[in-house]
Amino acid sequence: MSTDAAPLARGFAGGSLERNPLLSQWLNLSEEGTIELRVGKVEFGQGIGTALVQIAAEELDVHPERIRLAAISTAASPDEGVTSGSLSVQHSGDAVRRACATLRALAVGRFCESRGVAADSVQVHDGQLQAGPGTATASYWDRHLEVQALLDTPVSATVAPKARSDYRTVGRSLPRRDLLPKVFGQPVFIQDLMPSGVLHGRMVRRAHREARLLDVDLSSLQRRFPAVQVVRDGSFLGVLAEREEDAQAAAALLDAGSHWSLPASLPDSTRLAAFLRQAASRRERIVHTDEATPDTPAPRWQLRASYLRPFIAHASIGPSCALARWDDQGLEVWSHSQGIHNLKADIQVYLRRDHPDRDAERVVVHHVEGAGCYGHNPADDVAFDAVLLAREARGRTVRLLWSRADELGCGPFGPAHLVTLGADLDRNGRVTRWHHELWANGYTARPGRAEPGQLSFLGASQLDRPFVAPVSLDPPASAGGGSDRNAVPLYAFARQEVVVNRLLDMPIRTSAIRALGAHGNVWAIESFMDELAHASGQDPLAFRLAHLTDPRARAVIARAVNDAPWWSDRAGDAEGTGRGLAMARYKNTGAWCAVAVRVVAERSVRVLDVSIAADLGLVINPDGAANQLEGGALQSCSWTLHEAVAFSRDRITSCSWADYPILSFSQTPSVTVSLIEQPDEPPLGAGEAAQGPTAAAIGNAVFDALGIRIRQLPITPASILTAASFHDNEGDHP
Repeated sequence: MSTDAAPLARGFAGGSLERNPLLSQWLNLSEEGTIELRVGKVEFGQGIGTALVQIAAEELDVHPERIRLAAISTAASPDEGVTSGSLSVQHSGDAVRRACATLRALAVGRFCESRGVAADSVQVHDGQLQAGPGTATASYWDRHLEVQALLDTPVSATVAPKARSDYRTVGRSLPRRDLLPKVFGQPVFIQDLMPSGVLHGRMVRRAHREARLLDVDLSSLQRRFPAVQVVRDGSFLGVLAEREEDAQAAAALLDAGSHWSLPASLPDSTRLAAFLRQAASRRERIVHTDEATPDTPAPRWQLRASYLRPFIAHASIGPSCALARWDDQGLEVWSHSQGIHNLKADIQVYLRRDHPDRDAERVVVHHVEGAGCYGHNPADDVAFDAVLLAREARGRTVRLLWSRADELGCGPFGPAHLVTLGADLDRNGRVTRWHHELWANGYTARPGRAEPGQLSFLGASQLDRPFVAPVSLDPPASAGGGSDRNAVPLYAFARQEVVVNRLLDMPIRTSAIRALGAHGNVWAIESFMDELAHASGQDPLAFRLAHLTDPRARAVIARAVNDAPWWSDRAGDAEGTGRGLAMARYKNTGAWCAVAVRVVAERSVRVLDVSIAADLGLVINPDGAANQLEGGALQSCSWTLHEAVAFSRDRITSCSWADYPILSFSQTPSVTVSLIEQPDEPPLGAGEAAQGPTAAAIGNAVFDALGIRIRQLPITPASILTAASFHDNEGDHP
């Protein structure tokens, strides 16, 4: 079934410099000996702050310790959109590089004017400018140069950044600035933020996006907690208390006395693939070169298989948190959102409709790092909830922390993703035709990307006068795509067709999760490549290389295998040990990544070793890049072996760690990371390159160990038994 989709709305604006063209939006030299760097890309554990400081220090020729990274807020930071898509080093890094190169050139120009020297004679050492040994120096901060006064100058489009052969800071593994405070337990996360005089908030809701509050008994609450304030607006229900434990206990009591309408509108979890195929959707063919010619040989082998990934949760260790203060001066919000400017814009949509007497321009959102997450987790939802509670707090700051049940049950999920693949192989074992069709909800419903009159906040849809909750869209191809991300294989297939079915029904709330559709698509493609190799009697590694013309893709495959001594050495393997390999170029425009794994299948599947090889172009901080790849692989191990959102027809049921297990420390494999140095190539992000290849490598290793092909995640003992029940484990299942 298909119908027209709503056009993609705002939220995918241009690049960092186009929106922030002035030097003053990026740099400040008002403090002697220090350069303040202002960026809009936020830190959430990926180390981007350290990498951007390295780029700035390199272009300005100063010690990195002289660079102070400014706190990020909508009032003082450049609007760089959302921190996502492994694009921060490419987009923000390029903007910082050009801004700092411009400032250095302006400072050198002022120095040359004051000293009557040629620009090519000037050297800069830690911010000191000098025209040859023994001559007088000046610094970026000298008043007579007036460099600070030049900051209203636009960033130059023509000033050449430093030659890469001269790099001294970029390419080094400088210590991450954000790690030591975390390691030593200092209060760095938004969950730690506790200003004096704060009111504590808690929410009461059900794990169903269409839940409606029918009635609530307030009498018990008023007897036990007479000072606790109840905030209700339609189905939006929360409490405010002086003490956090009172807020938590009052919310639990209110929850027990509330009655809800929970429509049985969720899919049948036992027939998820059927739901995805049958739901209303928009069908789009994005690649079609599948035209046979008279000389096309008859296929020797024809295979077809389907692969299903379930809905998955973000499952952050720290539940989402936000603070808000609403007073006569305006509205101030503290949030760990990855897109604070978009968050601000959608809060303003609410204010203009429901509070037209207030100045909607007087909204400031400050970013405070949260306890780890990639993608559209509930950070934006909890920020809007805090705003709604703060309007009843009479000018006091409200601190709202979601419960674990809300975090796992009410936030946006990564969409369920179904892929059906088909291929023909000729007598030489080469693919002559490839067909890829997928079904999934859209992969973005972040703030700032909905149609006018819609808001993606959960709380906005629960108001007495609700906003329309948008059905998730896919980012455009220019932004890397969504459900179609990495659906086009990197292999050289002469005839291929790729079809995307984006669901227009969204009974379970979905949005961006790390890697978007690349995880499901790469898992399917690389598993199917393994199937094709085995069906035609070929070695899976050699089969891939035979279809790859990209030298950088071939290189990461070779490195991943060569750096894994256990790949060829099977001596001492326990029964049930297997090896698998997979490769992809993230978004087909980003980093190249290959992953080799070794697993053992005992009572459950355990990943023993992971060997990652990646080509990231110019690497800013090698240790930071390796951290990102390793973290992505470990998260993918968890998705692949453990994670699935559980639900009945009327609610999400996996609302605790017992119901939604993730990879534990004892299950963590040994991981090695190799980076192929490409210092003359543009830098590429590392954060999302390993997810898809790791999942497929694990599935391929399980087949190597057991001879059973798993086509539905997660790979659990139950899924292995289900797959084994098929006669020869071949065919189009799920």
